[in-house]
Amino acid sequence: MTVAETFAEAKEKMAKAIEHVREEFATIRTGRASSALVEKLTAEYYGTPTPLQQLATFSTPEARVLLVTPFDPSSLKAVEKAIMQSDLGVNPSNDGKTIRLSFPPLTEDRRKEFVKLAKQRAEDGRIAIRNVRRDAKKEIEKLEKDSDISKDDLERAEKDLEKITSEYVAEIDTILAAKEKELLEV
Repeated sequence: MTVAETFAEAKEKMAKAIEHVREEFATIRTGRASSALVEKLTAEYYGTPTPLQQLATFSTPEARVLLVTPFDPSSLKAVEKAIMQSDLGVNPSNDGKTIRLSFPPLTEDRRKEFVKLAKQRAEDGRIAIRNVRRDAKKEIEKLEKDSDISKDDLERAEKDLEKITSEYVAEIDTILAAKEKELLEV
């Protein structure tokens, strides 16, 4: 493996870490209803845990209301149970065909809890990026040890790797700042 291949692999893994952080942020509730809040929840469907996104469609007729319409009406109870067991803090109400989730406005304390959660998820993303950096650095050091690159090339590659890592960490910080602003917005 060359230094360039190592960098390409590291960049790809770091990009995946950022994408994961974005997905995690999508599940953190803001003042608005979003299907991302319930899509990943699993319901027991014919004895198999199945994600809700495979069992139902989602729509938001109003900013704080989410409608969940199961494809199979017989799965309504299972979907409702999955939502009730989640930590969303909403009580589903069903009319026999759809489940209506009304999200109350967030309290100041709840907003702060969600900001803490967002910061934790962002830190997890930073840790993942640093782990990728560590693995790439080991790979580059191995190249130098095997005499495939010189000591100068190793130092240059390590500086470049550090620069790449800083860019990806900065991107996570930017995403976190936007999510914080969104959460604290009343």
